[in-house]
Amino acid sequence: MTDEKSTAENPWPVRTVARKIFDWINRLGEVWVEGQVTQLSARPGTSTAFLTLRDPSVDMSMTLTAPVGLVREVQLAEGSRVVVHGRPNFFPNRGTLSLRVDEIRAVGVGELLARVERLRKLLAAEGLFDPRRKRRPPFLPNKIGLITGRASAAERDVLTNARARWPAARFRVVNVAVQGASAVPEILTALSTLERDPEVDVIILARGGGSVEDLLPFSDEALCRAVSACRTPVLSAIGHEPDTPLVDHVADVRCSTPTDAGKRVVPDVAEETERVRQLRDRSRRALRGWVDRERKLLDALRTRPALSDPHGPLQRRAEEVGRLRDHALRAVRVRLDSEQAGLAATTARLTTLGPAATLARGYAVVQVVTPQGVDGVVRSTTDAPAGTRLRIRLADGAVHAVVEEGGGGAQPGT
Repeated sequence: MTDEKSTAENPWPVRTVARKIFDWINRLGEVWVEGQVTQLSARPGTSTAFLTLRDPSVDMSMTLTAPVGLVREVQLAEGSRVVVHGRPNFFPNRGTLSLRVDEIRAVGVGELLARVERLRKLLAAEGLFDPRRKRRPPFLPNKIGLITGRASAAERDVLTNARARWPAARFRVVNVAVQGASAVPEILTALSTLERDPEVDVIILARGGGSVEDLLPFSDEALCRAVSACRTPVLSAIGHEPDTPLVDHVADVRCSTPTDAGKRVVPDVAEETERVRQLRDRSRRALRGWVDRERKLLDALRTRPALSDPHGPLQRRAEEVGRLRDHALRAVRVRLDSEQAGLAATTARLTTLGPAATLARGYAVVQVVTPQGVDGVVRSTTDAPAGTRLRIRLADGAVHAVVEEGGGGAQPGT
């Protein structure tokens, strides 16, 4: 019956589910687990210590049980990074799970730094440190997001220095744990909150100095990837100048200290005022220079004859046009007189040489008249036999005649 699939009509009893979970967990066997100790309880007079081991990167934890002597031997304290060996146990009666530990190894600073170095190489190979991925923060952000510890010196340094440079600077401060087991989840939540705020133009991640273990949350892989994926520019101001957690390499701008972040996130109002004054002076000098040049150009244009006496050139041009017109008229008249004289001479010559002058001296031109009309000039008596009709052209007209005899006189016509 217990091997059948559970249904609403045929549900499994609690003991069956608890036994199955117990069997599944027992199959896991012995494991090595790494984490950070967040709670440690070892009551006097008891042989068992209870611990809570938390994953530094995510909000997950599990309960550990260990011999008190083992805990005292390793000298554990809350916040210690450890690697433990044990076997998961499920208690069906209470429905709880814990890890029974038989070996605890503290993770030393050297091992932590080696892990950070391996993670640094991994992130660098993926291009998260590439300068081309980094964004330039705005010159004057509308609102500045600040993630830091509550009432910390880092918060005071950022706010004091930023407002000293730009008194109107606005901040949205999110206080989080900056060390310990809860640091990374709280920072990730704060980063997501500020990223969704449309008024926040830049985010500062600030913390004061500390030991290598204290700064480990800022070399966490999940935090580094979240900062890299953030669309809002992020300024990292962790520790002091020698401290270089991995988030410094991923952030868009690395600040040596929180004080440096306060100075770099906003411009200096005194410097900008002085720069505006210098630009105003340069603009004023440039404008005055331009006005002076234009004024000199106007003065030069005003002294030109065309502007000082605008009617003079027109009058002189009118006089010149008048002279040219008179000269043209005289030239035309001379040419006409010359042509008329030549025409008169030619006419006289033509008159002298023409037939009209000869006719006027008593000569006549005799032409034969045919039915078709005047035929030609009679040059010989043979051209006008008897009966030929003639037309005789005189100086003042023409008369007609008929030849009566060949070689004889002609009878005038009527």
